[in-house]
Amino acid sequence: MLKHHKWKLFFVAMSANLALIASLAVADLKLLAEINWLDVLSEGGAAALALVWLVLILHSRPTGRVTQYLSLGLSGIFLAGFQDLLDEFIRFPDAVQWDHWIESGCMPIGLYFLTLGIYHWHKEQLSINAQLRKRERLFREHRSMDFTTNLSGADYLRKQLTQTLPEHRHATNTLALLLIDVDNFNEINRCYGHQQGDHLLQSLSELILLSIRRNDLLCRYAGDRFALILPNTGRVVAEKMASEISMLVQHFAYKTFTQDESLFHSVSIGVALTSIDSSTPDSAESLIERANLALLHAKEKRRMAMQQAA
Repeated sequence: MLKHHKWKLFFVAMSANLALIASLAVADLKLLAEINWLDVLSEGGAAALALVWLVLILHSRPTGRVTQYLSLGLSGIFLAGFQDLLDEFIRFPDAVQWDHWIESGCMPIGLYFLTLGIYHWHKEQLSINAQLRKRERLFREHRSMDFTTNLSGADYLRKQLTQTLPEHRHATNTLALLLIDVDNFNEINRCYGHQQGDHLLQSLSELILLSIRRNDLLCRYAGDRFALILPNTGRVVAEKMASEISMLVQHFAYKTFTQDESLFHSVSIGVALTSIDSSTPDSAESLIERANLALLHAKEKRRMAMQQAA
């Protein structure tokens, strides 16, 4: 992982060397009797720890905004500590003030970027924890999972609908079922192979999981088709979530195994809601059938739109 951050480490090393060369050029070395070794241990240890933290973070994280903020913050703290350490060995003339600017300037700037990085890291961890909580239902109930996406399958979908539908027959909010179909998925298998297609489905399942609510349930319905149960959800919210998922997939740049190109995809989504007429209560099969019909209508609408655009 460090090879992706070599320029960050190069910048830190060059800045420290420049500070050392500039300090030696304008100042004199102190005598051993003048050196406060307790300060050397304290300031040198702080600078060394900041450098160790920087290396550990760069070794464990990919490139990105959070990593950038954390590395900038720790670099500033290290440079401030390093310059402070040099003061213990070097006597600067009174006319030289830039060393104080490095000590006093890099530290607050470094702490600012470090705080910014920790804040965004916190938000990142909350998102990951939300995804793990969604996954927890799968492992806690010990149900069979699809090996490709680690989602439950159509049988579990029907079981959950059968158990949940009676709760929504007299509820204020209806239950919504979304069927999500990956457009032209067979072209991926044909052009890149089934292994690449399976990896795409896995990536899309993770992407959708990050965009749904805690109590929503995502399943792999069949092949390139996902099913999403949205409890206590009306049509406006269901269609909004369908639109958000569609836009999310469209802007997702999927990297192939060769990493020399990015593939963009689209999905068609069928939305079905439970009937508010209690005289004809929905069953799992009837709701799935209506979602399938809505999906076929959405795919036909997309096909006609593409023909008109062509």
